[in-house]
Amino acid sequence: MKEQPGSASVVLAVTEDDAAIGYSGIGYKTSGVKALAIAKKDGGTAYAPTYENVLNGKYPLGRMLYLYVAKKPNEPLPKLIEEFIKYIMSKQGQQTVVKDGYLPLPVAVADKQLAVLN
Repeated sequence: MKEQPGSASVVLAVTEDDAAIGYSGIGYKTSGVKALAIAKKDGGTAYAPTYENVLNGKYPLGRMLYLYVAKKPNEPLPKLIEEFIKYIMSKQGQQTVVKDGYLPLPVAVADKQLAVLN
């Protein structure tokens, strides 16, 4: 077993060793590695890491990434942070998420988060 300092290093190590297996976030996937179908338990059905399988919970390693901001209680978000969150939840922001190799939020989830801001 070789410990790596981060996800990019894990992917690079797996790319360079045909016998290697590693774990990393999907955003670090490159053409040199293959994401595997996995099951929740021994003998269970293995599911590929597709968008649909992540959303419906069949792919067991799928998860949401959360954004936390520091703000004073009972005060509005600073305008810059509010605009950044609006961008992230927008169609354009979600296209950037996809371009960077991650899975986009379902539209209903993004809309719900935007509603919280308003």
